[in-house]
Amino acid sequence: MKYLLALFGEESGWDDVSPEEMRAGMEPWNEFDKQVVDAGVKLAGEGLQPSSTATTVKVGEGDERIVTDGPFAETKEQLGGFYLLDCESLDQALEFARKVPLRPGGSIEVRPVMDYSEFGFESAEAKAEASS
Repeated sequence: MKYLLALFGEESGWDDVSPEEMRAGMEPWNEFDKQVVDAGVKLAGEGLQPSSTATTVKVGEGDERIVTDGPFAETKEQLGGFYLLDCESLDQALEFARKVPLRPGGSIEVRPVMDYSEFGFESAEAKAEASS
């Protein structure tokens, strides 16, 4: 089953980091990435630019779509990145979530990905794979 590990943390504290400090700070992330790759569970994973670079599309009535800058969440913690893992169980996904090297105060939301095939839906991606 696929699981999304959504990584939340404070965005502050990175403005005056030197390239050397950034490389040192990335080393635990490189190690974690190696673990999920070596385990064969990593499907995707990326860090995100700061929330100040975000654009939100809000769904209004009918076909109305309103585009605004930023998420403007009333919280210090922001979504900072994600991993998409294909794990045998929730327990295995949680095992990897416990190893994510977030700074103290951060959190990892582990959420199963919906499988719409049980409702008879086949995604465009699955249809394309089947026809090739």
